[in-house]
Amino acid sequence: MSAIPTYSEQELVSLLKNRDNKAFGYLYDHYSGALYSIILAILNDTELANDVLQDVFVNIWKKIESYDPAKGRLFTWMLNIARNASIDTLRSKTYQNDRKNQSMDYQGNGTQVSLVTQVNVDNIGFKKVLNQLKEEQRALIDLAYFKGYTHEEIAEMENIPLGTVKTRIRSALIQLRGFLK
Repeated sequence: MSAIPTYSEQELVSLLKNRDNKAFGYLYDHYSGALYSIILAILNDTELANDVLQDVFVNIWKKIESYDPAKGRLFTWMLNIARNASIDTLRSKTYQNDRKNQSMDYQGNGTQVSLVTQVNVDNIGFKKVLNQLKEEQRALIDLAYFKGYTHEEIAEMENIPLGTVKTRIRSALIQLRGFLK
């Protein structure tokens, strides 16, 4: 039985840029669970989340050349790809039409999926980090990053100025960065 390789982030990125299949397998094995939890939290649909996860890893493979370590960690870059793909899916016409045509039974199952998602997010420890934020910041982060609302939509929903929304979200992201270091 061969030993499972471990890579530093720099080694992993280098191997991925050289199109190393074993490194990609390692990437999938070590990061798919966390990315899936985030995707599922946004979409609330296991089948759709699986499809989006597949698309996310295809995008990572295709776009690895655009990753810049000076701008952030590999996981953060992948998380942004997953989040954006999830939000794009939510906003797509196909998704909107499918939601309108769902039966009530299916929508009931979505609630159960949501409960499972909370446990998955807790398992990666992210929920604990989010709980360190002030409630007003945590709510805005949830709306912006897990539910896919724009800053303008959040300002309108929460009845607060757009500048305040942007400031609170930026402040929360800076705090989160500090918590994660």
